[in-house]
Amino acid sequence: MAIDRLREGDAGALPVDPQDFTLSSDPWALFAAWMAEAEASEPCDANAMALATAGPDGLPDVRVVLLKGLDPRGLVFYTNAESAKGQQLMANPQAATVLYWKSLGRQIRARGPVSPVTREEADAYFASRHRDSRIGAIASQQSRPLTDRPTLMAEVAALSERYENGPVPRPEHWLGFRIAPVQLEFWQNGAYRLHDRVRFTRAGDGWTRARLYP
Repeated sequence: MAIDRLREGDAGALPVDPQDFTLSSDPWALFAAWMAEAEASEPCDANAMALATAGPDGLPDVRVVLLKGLDPRGLVFYTNAESAKGQQLMANPQAATVLYWKSLGRQIRARGPVSPVTREEADAYFASRHRDSRIGAIASQQSRPLTDRPTLMAEVAALSERYENGPVPRPEHWLGFRIAPVQLEFWQNGAYRLHDRVRFTRAGDGWTRARLYP
């Protein structure tokens, strides 16, 4: 069956939320509520989000990262600042992102300027990671050419031995970035593609809200 025919009736579409999320006045409270529901329903990585950046040439680039912090200051993720996305963010510190939860038929979009988190925040999160993940973060020259996998694993083994009896330090280039949204949009699947959408736009210290056509 063609995909369009399969979707025509959207038999699995969720009913309209009886609370009508499009009337919410606080996008951060709505984001937190949806995130909690996603963590309970998604089988894997409810915090996965597609991150779009662009370099000085303006050409967009996109990949999936993990959302690791969420509060009214913005959305936080961590990466190697020497990677492609790190260099793009340093050259053009703005980004867009989307989280999509198939199990709920929902998505959240955000866009805005990006800035590094504090050293203290980066240190604290790095220290909370599994030891092997910390070793891997040091071993990986992210986004640069790799001859073969044994080369990477040999570096991992060497670092594991070096730090066997001590703490694994955070590399200076391993940073967190915070997206401070100027817009947040919430979308929920509706039958016959009559979806529900609401967009919050930053206005000073508050937000304006607009319900959107599907």
